[in-house]
Amino acid sequence: MRTQITEMFGLRVYTDRAVYIGSVDDVVLDVDQKKIDSLAVGELNPEIGEVKGYAGMQIPFRIVKSIGDIVIVRHIPGIFRSPAKED
Repeated sequence: MRTQITEMFGLRVYTDRAVYIGSVDDVVLDVDQKKIDSLAVGELNPEIGEVKGYAGMQIPFRIVKSIGDIVIVRHIPGIFRSPAKED
């Protein structure tokens, strides 16, 4: 997976179970290791879970599965819960 960092800003982030998380606001770099450490995601979907007092979250880059028109990350049930279904 190879892409320019600047191309990731604003991309929508989804889990591999099609749960919308938010959009990429920034990229956190590990300068010593010369790699991406995490994605700073903002405009969070309020239905994925409680994020009290935070405007965003950092998603470790190791769970990113794919980057293209959107970013797909591995679904982790304890972190990303599926939105409630309407009856």
